[in-house]
Amino acid sequence: MNTQDKAPEYMLLFRGNVWHKGLSPEQMQTIASQWMAWFNRLTEEGKAIAGNPLENEGKVVSGHNGRVVADGPFAESKETIGGYFLLRVNSLDEAVSIAQECPGLKYGAVIEVRPVAAQCPLSQEGRAEELVAAATA
Repeated sequence: MNTQDKAPEYMLLFRGNVWHKGLSPEQMQTIASQWMAWFNRLTEEGKAIAGNPLENEGKVVSGHNGRVVADGPFAESKETIGGYFLLRVNSLDEAVSIAQECPGLKYGAVIEVRPVAAQCPLSQEGRAEELVAAATA
């Protein structure tokens, strides 16, 4: 993927799925409308290129050859990723500034802002061997 001619990408990961507990249906509708208006504005500005809520069900695959499959998401609801936005903006600071506009923050929503790597670190020449050496040292 050629990333030299476009802005870097960042993920906003919306953590937790209980921040809205205790809100009235009217408050929840108001916040949902504000959230959609925020996402639509970012999309129109070309900053948000994807975003969706995630269902509360899923599976966690782990272990050698992916043989361990457990019900998910994670047990700690405050750690569960409830949704995401994929942003294409100029800097981490800009992505953080966008995250600070989230209508859910004042109700306890937590947003993790992460840069999207241009390539897998293991694909860099010699990097896989370096990680293996570090792990076995």
